[in-house]
Amino acid sequence: MKSLPLYLCTWVCLSALGLSVATAAPLTPLQDLGRQLFLDPQLSSPAGESCSSCHSPTAAFTDPRRDTPTSPGAIAGRFGNRNSPTAMYAALSPLFQLDSDGVTYEGGLFWDGRAANLEQQAQGPLLNPLEMANPDKATVVNKVRAASYAPLFKSVFGPTALNQTEPAYAMIASAIAAFERSPTFSPFSSKYDAYLAGQVQLTAAEEHGRTLFNDPTKGNCAACHPSTPSADGTPPLFTDFTYDNLGVPRNPNNPFYNLPAAFNPAGLNFLDLGLGPIVGNTGDNGKFKVPTLRNIALTNPYMHNGYFQTLLGVVDFYNTRDVKPACPDPMTTENLALAQGCWPQPETPANVNHKELGNLQLSGSDENDIVAFLGTLTDGYWQTPALSECLFNWAEGAYPGLFQPAGSVTQSQAPYTYRYYKAANAYLGVSSDDNHVYYLGSNGVMQDVGALPTWLKKAGCI
Repeated sequence: MKSLPLYLCTWVCLSALGLSVATAAPLTPLQDLGRQLFLDPQLSSPAGESCSSCHSPTAAFTDPRRDTPTSPGAIAGRFGNRNSPTAMYAALSPLFQLDSDGVTYEGGLFWDGRAANLEQQAQGPLLNPLEMANPDKATVVNKVRAASYAPLFKSVFGPTALNQTEPAYAMIASAIAAFERSPTFSPFSSKYDAYLAGQVQLTAAEEHGRTLFNDPTKGNCAACHPSTPSADGTPPLFTDFTYDNLGVPRNPNNPFYNLPAAFNPAGLNFLDLGLGPIVGNTGDNGKFKVPTLRNIALTNPYMHNGYFQTLLGVVDFYNTRDVKPACPDPMTTENLALAQGCWPQPETPANVNHKELGNLQLSGSDENDIVAFLGTLTDGYWQTPALSECLFNWAEGAYPGLFQPAGSVTQSQAPYTYRYYKAANAYLGVSSDDNHVYYLGSNGVMQDVGALPTWLKKAGCI
């Protein structure tokens, strides 16, 4: 038994009031400052665009706006040229570097690796005219000086932290990076994590998909998306952090093509060369960073330009890219390509990886099973409404003195689901941060009553 920590008080109090909280994980002052910066829509010019606009906690930290493959910026009519990747697990990417083989690049942030680390990455969108569109660093720092969290900024970095633009701007990025390194972004709470821990079994389709995923003679997905824990015990990240040209077609729905010449001089002829220009080597043209597959079922559209809307389309492309004929129109959408039984030519035909994908000889059933397996990589597995409801309903029967259903209310505020019992002024909740069950009584003292899987089994829910 222990006193109610501040972060659980935030969960209980704000959720009971119907207010949304971006994270319920315990944060250091530096991380909490980063959280407030990350969520602040005043940090764009004009105001209205925050980091979370394109990396929302409600969409696995990707852009929740699915009506366009690339994200709109703060200024109406402007769009980025690339799909917003998930910020989840980004903190575990190594620094951008050349591998020991002297040929392969790995690590870094952005699709092209142009930021070596999270601190460098956080500085980019604030000044990008297609994103948050601030004209200079001083504008950003001035906004922070006027923010409600300015006192916290000075408490964390010192009373003179906002006096000078350059160091203050670096501190802003440092705080955002610290937030992105918090457990909120790397919960490792998927069904697959539960499977690795021996807590659940996969369905027949999921297990077959896992086998195909790992088999070098079948899906061969694990060649770039390793599915086993690392040597130091870190759960699998489902990326090797390298760069590859998969032969992805141009996306005719990319609004960047239609931007004015000031932002896109090539117009419809624009080609995204990815890593090549960053490292000054044409042999790396068309290569983009291998993304994590964690939460992949939630993070469409897929690929650097958002060409694919469906996971099944991605898997079919990997399977048949080199088998199906080329579509007559190089600007054919995924839906039309699947209907016509063709694939458009690659955006960058040179350097396409033909060794590991393109003709996997998988059946349609095999493709569906791989997609089923990918669905097990979604975080918050134990937090499904059905499991929570089952547990809460069982608790009311097992402990009628504590949990009286009359007047009770069930609510969810990621990463928590809880039921409030009005008569007893008590809460019973489950946390996806640690997959434990918590009881909070009217005395304000919170008890960790044990592991969620254990209670679900006891309740007969699994």
